[in-house]
Amino acid sequence: MSAPGRRSSTFTRLLRHGFTDPSAAERLLGAPELAAVRNDPVLLDALGATADPDLALLGLVRLVEAQGGDERRVFLDTLVTAKPLRDRLLGVLGASEALGDHLARHPRDWHALVTYEAADLHPEVADFERGLADATDPVSLRVAYRRCLLSIAARDVCGTTDVAQAAAELADLATATLRAALAIARKAAPEDAAVCRLAVVAMGKCGGNELNYVSDVDVIFVAEAVEGAVQGAVQGADEDHALRAATRLASHLMRICSETNIEGTIWPVDANLRPEGRNGPLVRTLSSHLAYYQRWAKTWEFQALLKARAVAGDLALGEAYVKAVSPLVWQAAERDNFVPDVQKMRRRVVDNIPAAQIDRELKLGPGGLRDVEFAVQLLQLVHGRSDATLHQGSTLGALQALSAGGYVGRADAVQLDEAYRFLRAMEHRIQLYRLRRTHLVPQDEAGLRRLGRSLGLRTDPVPQLNRAWKRHAAVVRRLHEKIFYRPLLDAVAQLAPGEIRLSPKAAGQRLEALGYADPAAALRHLEALSSGVTRKAAIQRTLLPVLLGWFADSADPDAGLLGFRKVSDALGKTPWYLRLLRDEGAAAENLARVLSAGRLAPDLLLRAPEAVALLGDPEGLKPRGRAHLEQEVLAAVGRADGAETAVAAARGVRRRELFRTAAGDIIGSYGTEESPAEPDPGALVDRVGNALTDLNAATLAGALRAVVRERWGDRLPTRFAVIGMGRFGGHELGYGSDADVLFVHEPWEGVDEQEAARAANTVVGEMRCLLQLPTSDPPLMIDADLRPEGKSGPMVRTLASYAAYYRRWSLAWESQALLRAEPMAGDAELGRRFVELVDPLRYPRAGLGEDAVREIRRLKARMESERMPRGADPTLHAKLGRGGLSDVEWAVQLVQMRHGAAEPGLRTTRTREALAAARTAGLIAADDAAVLDEAWVLATRVRNAVMLVRGRAGDTFPSDGRELGAVARYLGYEAGHVGDMLDDYRRTTRRARAVVEELFYGG
Repeated sequence: MSAPGRRSSTFTRLLRHGFTDPSAAERLLGAPELAAVRNDPVLLDALGATADPDLALLGLVRLVEAQGGDERRVFLDTLVTAKPLRDRLLGVLGASEALGDHLARHPRDWHALVTYEAADLHPEVADFERGLADATDPVSLRVAYRRCLLSIAARDVCGTTDVAQAAAELADLATATLRAALAIARKAAPEDAAVCRLAVVAMGKCGGNELNYVSDVDVIFVAEAVEGAVQGAVQGADEDHALRAATRLASHLMRICSETNIEGTIWPVDANLRPEGRNGPLVRTLSSHLAYYQRWAKTWEFQALLKARAVAGDLALGEAYVKAVSPLVWQAAERDNFVPDVQKMRRRVVDNIPAAQIDRELKLGPGGLRDVEFAVQLLQLVHGRSDATLHQGSTLGALQALSAGGYVGRADAVQLDEAYRFLRAMEHRIQLYRLRRTHLVPQDEAGLRRLGRSLGLRTDPVPQLNRAWKRHAAVVRRLHEKIFYRPLLDAVAQLAPGEIRLSPKAAGQRLEALGYADPAAALRHLEALSSGVTRKAAIQRTLLPVLLGWFADSADPDAGLLGFRKVSDALGKTPWYLRLLRDEGAAAENLARVLSAGRLAPDLLLRAPEAVALLGDPEGLKPRGRAHLEQEVLAAVGRADGAETAVAAARGVRRRELFRTAAGDIIGSYGTEESPAEPDPGALVDRVGNALTDLNAATLAGALRAVVRERWGDRLPTRFAVIGMGRFGGHELGYGSDADVLFVHEPWEGVDEQEAARAANTVVGEMRCLLQLPTSDPPLMIDADLRPEGKSGPMVRTLASYAAYYRRWSLAWESQALLRAEPMAGDAELGRRFVELVDPLRYPRAGLGEDAVREIRRLKARMESERMPRGADPTLHAKLGRGGLSDVEWAVQLVQMRHGAAEPGLRTTRTREALAAARTAGLIAADDAAVLDEAWVLATRVRNAVMLVRGRAGDTFPSDGRELGAVARYLGYEAGHVGDMLDDYRRTTRRARAVVEELFYGG
């Protein structure tokens, strides 16, 4: 065959064996050093079986080039004749560029791959200690470490060991390395070694015998004095001396392992899990450790201690440490702060992962390794206090024990075990390539191809890898929280023979750990919901594991579960209810968030449970406009017989729309898996204020129509209008706000004034009565105290009477109150003329005189001193407190009255709009306007939160811990951050008060 023909044939053969650059491979195979083996088909087949044949061939050529004559001949002969060596060596060279570099620098280290040729022979710590025995300094230790690592990697990539065995071998090698490093440190400072007993306790993955190829090795150092080693020392002085000596030894050990030289680094030794972290002493005595853990330690520190294992130094001291702290670990679930700590730890911490990396994060990303590890460790903490079989260090061992004990369902445990093994294998191969600490899946095609082939995916490596990875990550995402809850259902259900269930005690312990205050009641609810063989019970058993997780993520899981039982009892026989929750992805989570966020929304829902259908409609939680609402209300009123029935229908619409608004607010504040939280709090406040204003206006229009129709038919003897005032007129209503109004009328031509006045007063009286009548629907409270002469004045006046009063008697505070006046219901023309009447009062053409300004300031000061409730904290009162609603509104309203005649933008009833206009006009500095706006929005949200949580209005933060936590969650704070919320509120309102002092009182 001609040379070109041979090249073509070789090229094709190389492609068939998995080479991506056949031309380069052909040149490498032509190297003189490979003359003896280049035509050996066995070698080509072996290269083609590696993760990266191109990389394996390059590493082989470099290794052969680095060898001398006799050594090269022995090596090549062994390579061709010894299949175990060939597979291991080429497997390593094709998977690890870094180990290929090591072999090129130390070409005789290939002999390490001959040492363990028996497939069933796995080294232990003692074997690795022998492999490191000749290391006398940091450089030789690094070389010996890499030599041992070669043998582990070879067994791993060839499939001799599985991922768990490889991780255990890596932990054993780390143990041997720590011992060798400590021996070097002790030899360098024999005087220190003589006066102290130093133990090295492994934590984290090393402690759990599940180490990665490249990972920090977490340790804790424990030391005691050698009794009598310091002659003549006073009591205590020998301990101090021993601790100083032990600290020097520990520091030297860390440098030996962590520092980088020509041979690279071994791995960093991390002692930051010690008491007080970086700020604490590196070495402590056993008694000092115990004193800290008994008094100061946090839940995460006990979680870390789950994996504590004595590995180096004085093993008796290290084991004494592990034995002493073990009871504290298993009592952690009984600590007062365990539940809030767990709630904080259960939330994924992905905020610090760059957005571009989150989809590649194998450890911390959604469905990553941390999900499995955390879930397993939490279940160990909860149930390990009464079951010693769960005292396991490794994740997979603990998962197996949890399954055997019935704490995790068997099928779930099998799926998690398989997913965890696959994800750990990916992590191992990614790190093995360059021996770098990383958890990011490669982006480049070559890296993904190498990774896929290293995991045995050979047909189409990249697509196969991506599919397998996504499938296993999805399993973890789906199961990592469900495994907390599914066994709870099994605890109250009939199981198949041979199945293991949680005991009532264990189920109660788990519910307590998840934040349920009354586990016994929760179990009764679960039994009522899921027991039986009906289709309804089967669907509930599918839904509840997910719902329980969402309830546990709230401030009041018990209320969420109780509410769900009540709604299910009311709607359980309705065919669409459970189908909606099962099939509409957002409906179930929306319902869980609403039921567990407080009392108001669940109370509204339970009065008419069919409103749950709104939660499954993508448009269902958006507020409806006033025109749409008024049309529906008036239609309902028109169909009703009698005023009472008609107003009841209008109130029914109002109740449903209140639920819609509250549910949308809650979900917008909390966020869900499908819909993130609204990033702009001001947008939420405006949405709620507008929705409630439109709703109350439509309800008033319906009540007015109902009363007029029953008494007078189509036409009242007088024109009649309802003017919104206060927060109603400003479109700033909260859930607990009354409807502040003025009533104005004007007799039709030819109608007697007394008859018109009687008719108008009758309308007002009946509207107020019917809207406040005790029923299952919330009342609409009407407050007309802002009328002329206040409570002493007539409830209704004619437009002419208003004009006469305001012309002769109007006070500054009345002009200020009229800044919020806006027609809401009734005769639109009469409402417009009322606005024309009051405009000159609220926006005086000449501005405010000094006397009027002084009067407004005096009234504000008097209100601050007289109206603040006794005992209330003025720094936390949302309405009257420092920098609260009153402060901001009075400051803005003073600007409106002073400059409204000249600045059209200020002629608005809405605080935020007026504030923005004042900023645009240069009347308030931009920074000051931003401070005032932030404080006003925050105070408004606090009042809304209190009503949502408690079911009744309030201007101060709740004193009950659970209610306070629910307010914090609504405001966007994670569990356990109530203190941060209060600090932030005080800081925000303090800044606002400083602006008010200057703006309102200053000039």
